[in-house]
Amino acid sequence: MIQPLAQQIIEGDRRALAKAITLVESTRADHGEQAVQLLAELMPHTGKSIRIGVSGAPGVGKSTFIESLGNYLTGQGHQVAVLAVDPTSAVSGGSILGDKTRMEALSVNPKAFVRPSPAGTTLGGVTRRTRESLLLCEAAGYDVIIVETVGVGQSETAVSDMTDMFLLLLSPGGGDDLQGIKRGIMELADLVLVNKADGDQTSIANQTVSDYRGALQFMQARTPSWTPKVDSCSALDNQGVDQAWTIIQAFREALTQSGELETLRAQQAKAWMWAETAEALIADLRNHPQVKALVPELESAVLAGDMPAIVAAQRLIAHYKTD
Repeated sequence: MIQPLAQQIIEGDRRALAKAITLVESTRADHGEQAVQLLAELMPHTGKSIRIGVSGAPGVGKSTFIESLGNYLTGQGHQVAVLAVDPTSAVSGGSILGDKTRMEALSVNPKAFVRPSPAGTTLGGVTRRTRESLLLCEAAGYDVIIVETVGVGQSETAVSDMTDMFLLLLSPGGGDDLQGIKRGIMELADLVLVNKADGDQTSIANQTVSDYRGALQFMQARTPSWTPKVDSCSALDNQGVDQAWTIIQAFREALTQSGELETLRAQQAKAWMWAETAEALIADLRNHPQVKALVPELESAVLAGDMPAIVAAQRLIAHYKTD
């Protein structure tokens, strides 16, 4: 089953790619084993894309920008994959999965692949299996991979562990708005784009660009060979999107020539290894017979306020280690 599916993906079969992403996102143990085999089979065909993480506050126009950029790039001969992470309700656990609706033109573009996935309980603004989905898209021949995160916040820095470039979208506005952006997010940004620079907002957008250029001067760049850029665009009017792509290409060229892109990818792989290790250990701990037997008692003690959470955690780990 795995080898035929892998071959279909390599040949660019969109249905096979969608099936494979569903496989890696599945929580079933047998699907997990198949996903590992599939990724091992496809690994030699990955790594040739540029990986772009796009973040920004809700309403800033992330989906509109990505559709505009995606359509521009496919017109230039590129194959574009978009992994759009949708928010998950903390109450129902459901996901809106509306990105295909918001990217109507791109989702039917034969040179593009748009895949919305629920964020679930994963921190970092990405899904639990975004890394694997990214590799699958590369194996299918997509040379530009865009990861759209659920919003903006400190936890969203996880996207930088799986993408080459971190692109932060902002709305026009200066002064006090600078305080609304977490410093940790700004320090990760390789490119800041002020969207909605059109109509009455144009002059405000230009001022915002100036404000953020000034702010970035006091922050340390992520890589020695690249100074973060700030520019404006109007995704709605398709203005400035071509310039944004020119900056993205310059970024990749700079990091490739310096050798930093190779180093960055290696660090991403290392981070992925440890994330997988932590996840596997937590799952194993939760399923451990002695730990499972002890959980109700310790949870009750913590809920009643009779035991500190750290003491309960240490007892669970102690029982796990003694087996």
